[in-house]
Amino acid sequence: MTRPLSATLPEVHRTMHVPSQKGFWRKLLAFVGPGYLVAVGYMDPGNWATDLAGGSKYNYSLLSVILLSSLMAMFLQYLALKLGIATGADLAQLSRRHYGKRASVFLWIFAEIAIAACDLAEVLGSAIALNLLFHLPLLIGVVITTLDVLLLLLLQQKGFRYIEAIVITLIATIAGCFALELFFSKPEILPILHGFLPTATIVSDPEKLFIAIGIIGATVMPHNLYLHSSIVQTRCYPLDSFGKKEAIRFATIDSNVALTLALAINAAILILAAATFYKAGRTDVAEIQDAFKLLTPMLGVAGAGTLFAVALLASGQNSTLTGTLAGQIIMEGFVHIRIAPWMRRLITRMLAIIPAVIVLAFAGDGATTRLLLISQVVLSMQLSFAVVPLVQFTGNASIMGEFVNASWVRFTGWVMAALIAGLNLWLLIVQFRTGF
Repeated sequence: MTRPLSATLPEVHRTMHVPSQKGFWRKLLAFVGPGYLVAVGYMDPGNWATDLAGGSKYNYSLLSVILLSSLMAMFLQYLALKLGIATGADLAQLSRRHYGKRASVFLWIFAEIAIAACDLAEVLGSAIALNLLFHLPLLIGVVITTLDVLLLLLLQQKGFRYIEAIVITLIATIAGCFALELFFSKPEILPILHGFLPTATIVSDPEKLFIAIGIIGATVMPHNLYLHSSIVQTRCYPLDSFGKKEAIRFATIDSNVALTLALAINAAILILAAATFYKAGRTDVAEIQDAFKLLTPMLGVAGAGTLFAVALLASGQNSTLTGTLAGQIIMEGFVHIRIAPWMRRLITRMLAIIPAVIVLAFAGDGATTRLLLISQVVLSMQLSFAVVPLVQFTGNASIMGEFVNASWVRFTGWVMAALIAGLNLWLLIVQFRTGF
């Protein structure tokens, strides 16, 4: 076993009590929270762009990619939470310890690129929602998102449970909005079920592959692996063998339930696009703004577009909270930079806002959706740099001790890592041949 490293997020480390003598449901409730903070990254505005594009252009056929990527997410997040609980360290800290300082700087840069890509999607998503709801210019909406930093500081001063509570509330808002949208769109059940079966055209069609890789990048997010391995340590459970086994059990339930909800929301966005736009022959609808304008007249329901925009705003705000936390964990773990919490969060937010402002100033509002799609592909490209260390560490007995992965888990992990790397390599080859 590795010796304990100093905690990332020290202000909330092991601050949430887990009752030791209570029943199953009381203990489970104490562990509920981290999974939902992770899950919001799987339903952020970047997902919306890829899901809308996939549903409107290819009907239900990319539901299989959403299902596959969600199952991959559940497996990888399980490895991440187990790593954090078993070792008392997060993925970034262990990467620095085992790969050395130079490799850690390299991995840190790639992790920051992933966070910047993710935050770009979230900032643009929030700005688009503010534009749709209140007619604010996108540039002003991007600047307003800096207030997320102040909100996170306020919530964290009150306790980590407050952050989890607001995140779960916003997820419930998103789920409620899309439940109504699906009711209005009246999708067909059998074609939906058929859409969960994969087809060869996903790999053979370059544009379809681009969107499919974007869905994987939007669903399985690299920074979430760093985040989850850290925030499971906010719970104060016994650090003996039984206590850690119990913590892994409850944290896994929390994670899988939350990610199942994220799967349902992602599928709902694609199904809504297919049932509304593809069915009407509007295979060109990939812009979030177009979806907002067309939902009300095409569904014939007043307020359908507003529901869509409210869910988008909730999604963007949710994701910025967790993205900022992940940035703090990565910075401290890889390069041991420890500065004031407000400064750490401000730096992380600026990494997203500056690219967004530059893009909007020079490319204009019309470039937002293509940028959202590209940001998700960039995320997918960075995924291997987090997945390979995660699979390697959780399969190493000297690091994990009795919690080391079983042989079948190690095999599954390496197959998954190879699949992710192979899909990304194929995407690069295809895109260089056809042009982005």
